[in-house]
Amino acid sequence: MSTSVLDHAARSSRPRRLLALLRVRPQVSQEGLMLLACVYFSLFANGVFWQSAAPHPWTQWRWTLSLFLLVTAAHGVWLSLLVWRRTARVVLSALVVVAAIAGHYMAAYGIYIDADMVRNVLHTDWREASELMGVDAALPVLAAMPALVVIWRVRIRERTWRRALGMRAAFLAGVVAVGVLGVLPSTQQLTAFLRNQREVRYLVTPANVLVSLAKVVSEEPPGHVRALLPMGEDAVQSPAATMRRPRLLVLVVGETARAANWGLNGYARQTTPELAKRRVLNFPHVAACGSSTEVSLPCMFSPLGREHYDEQEIRSHQSLLHVLQRAGVATRWRDNQSGCKGVCDGLPVEDLRARTDAGLCDGTRCHDGILLSGLAEAARRVNGDQVIVLHMLGNHGPTYAERYPRDFGVYTPVCTTSDLERCTRAQITNAYDNALRYTDHLLASAIDRLTDLPGYDTALLYVSDHGESLGENGLYLHGMPYSIAPREQLEVPMVAWFSDGWRRSMDLDERCLRRQAAAGHSHDDLFHTVLGLTDVRTALYRPDHDIFLTCRGAR
Repeated sequence: MSTSVLDHAARSSRPRRLLALLRVRPQVSQEGLMLLACVYFSLFANGVFWQSAAPHPWTQWRWTLSLFLLVTAAHGVWLSLLVWRRTARVVLSALVVVAAIAGHYMAAYGIYIDADMVRNVLHTDWREASELMGVDAALPVLAAMPALVVIWRVRIRERTWRRALGMRAAFLAGVVAVGVLGVLPSTQQLTAFLRNQREVRYLVTPANVLVSLAKVVSEEPPGHVRALLPMGEDAVQSPAATMRRPRLLVLVVGETARAANWGLNGYARQTTPELAKRRVLNFPHVAACGSSTEVSLPCMFSPLGREHYDEQEIRSHQSLLHVLQRAGVATRWRDNQSGCKGVCDGLPVEDLRARTDAGLCDGTRCHDGILLSGLAEAARRVNGDQVIVLHMLGNHGPTYAERYPRDFGVYTPVCTTSDLERCTRAQITNAYDNALRYTDHLLASAIDRLTDLPGYDTALLYVSDHGESLGENGLYLHGMPYSIAPREQLEVPMVAWFSDGWRRSMDLDERCLRRQAAAGHSHDDLFHTVLGLTDVRTALYRPDHDIFLTCRGAR
């Protein structure tokens, strides 16, 4: 037989052997498949964790081995609770995809996934979510396809329930033993690590998602709507309020504006040129209550603040706005963001996100100019004192270039993608600073409108909910755990303005106001300062947190 004939036979047999190999479906036990998944998570889904916890694995091989055994064991415990025969493929596939996506965002933006971050995701509307779902988010899922193929290709061995429970108990005992083996060689180092770098546990995925999701669900069961507990039931307005003109306070809650890029704070660029021409008080040293809207917004409207922070206590009780309403000060929430996080529940609300005003809205989003549309009309519908809250979209990332009209594109070139790693720091900062200039314009425009509003003494108070990382130390966006959040995410701008009538009625001392503005403040001051500005008396009021108290005259 000739060589050419043999070669032809060999070539023709290769496809048949490949097809035969593809038809093979190995049989494994549930526990065997779970163990493979645990090892996969430890080796292939936790790159960010390994870079942070063991950056030199070969020279730290004992430490690396200990962490590997612990991470594998931790996932083993979770899988032993979640994975059962009829749901094994679905649950494991979902976890592989979740781990791939979580790993992508942790690597791309330097984020940590804790309960607050999971709550942010669950409460994010589709508009915000769509801005983060770029093509790059699909790449890690494609990279995880081999793991998904294995999960769906293998056959899972059937067992009786009694034998299955026995094997599961043995598996659970085994992974606990593996975890103990991981602790023993590095007990002292592990103790120091967990004490000094506790937040690194938020990088272990998908365990970080599972633990955080369990915490959020236990605190906020799906479908369970709990009425907010009342507070400030003794709140009343001072009799002096009836002896003056009605007051209108416009409280503007900014989004993702950081103090470092605020022009009035001395930033290299003048990102606040219009406010600089108005008689405003700028507060250069203000600390946020949290590094995300989900934390800061309820906190800044609570009397507890950061000083006495208790997440459950804050979320279960009414807010500053309910206290004002109870005292007779009308309130209204105008929203161009993702809601008030419970702060305005049961109170008058205007959701402006779905408006279609030409020049301000594109059918998906509205620029913040929509918040000024109809503002005067809303004020005129109420007699007496009132507080109107404007909740801005502000500098919400990562698509900063979509937060302002083209006319405000002063700094170029700008980053136009949600994948910030594709952009230079200069492009990201240019887009971010342009968005700040638009905020400056809106605040100045609001001041102009309030100046001309008849029948009221008017004031405006602006403060951002949290800051933003723009690539410093490899971090982007916000939402870091408070204990390790960088100053860029926690230091925020604040500005106040009072009409001449308001200044006269409170007999405000200008030099005192300037001294107060230069001092250090925080979100903790907002609750008590607003009570003071509206002459509301309640046992909740703390004079030491009222920014303007010492600047009022005898009148």
